[in-house]
Amino acid sequence: MARTATIVRETSESKVELSLNLDGTGKTDIDTSVPFYNHMMTALGKHSLIDLKIKAAGDTDIDAHHTVEDIAIVFGEALKQALGDKRGIRRFADATVPLDEALAKAVVDISGRPYCVCTGEPEGFEYCMLGGHFTGSLVRHVMESIAMHAGICLHLHVISGRDPHHIAEAEFKALARALRFAIEPDPRVDGIPSTKGAL
Repeated sequence: MARTATIVRETSESKVELSLNLDGTGKTDIDTSVPFYNHMMTALGKHSLIDLKIKAAGDTDIDAHHTVEDIAIVFGEALKQALGDKRGIRRFADATVPLDEALAKAVVDISGRPYCVCTGEPEGFEYCMLGGHFTGSLVRHVMESIAMHAGICLHLHVISGRDPHHIAEAEFKALARALRFAIEPDPRVDGIPSTKGAL
């Protein structure tokens, strides 16, 4: 069965069209209307091996926040939809990813119970402007929105870093690599990987 999803979400603040294939090769076609976010979502698709297509537009003349948040919501919903009953997946995974001086670790549980813990970003990171449109505070907001709408438990920890671009990119790539291994089929698992029989 194909593990794919396509979702269109339109509000007074944004319109998001998103398609993904969990069993892809990391092929991406990303146009979020926020340049730095294009870079981050391209990295997320590439390193998770999730084929990802995003076309979005919104009130970025006011602020990038609404469009960025809505894309994260739709990505989370699509991830949840494509996973189905989660039969046969590995479920748990972690990844530690460097980018020069920055180092980030992501740990995920495809649990059906949303939770997000983000720690370690240096003081002042949330106020940094990345690419002219994307503030550092949006990284945590994206992670929280994905976790809540995908129904996953995510712990994300910045171990070190100085350059805000490197820190943000290491965080997105760490999530990508953890997702890659958590959502992939485990040849030793025949059913749902939970003692409860459901995720």
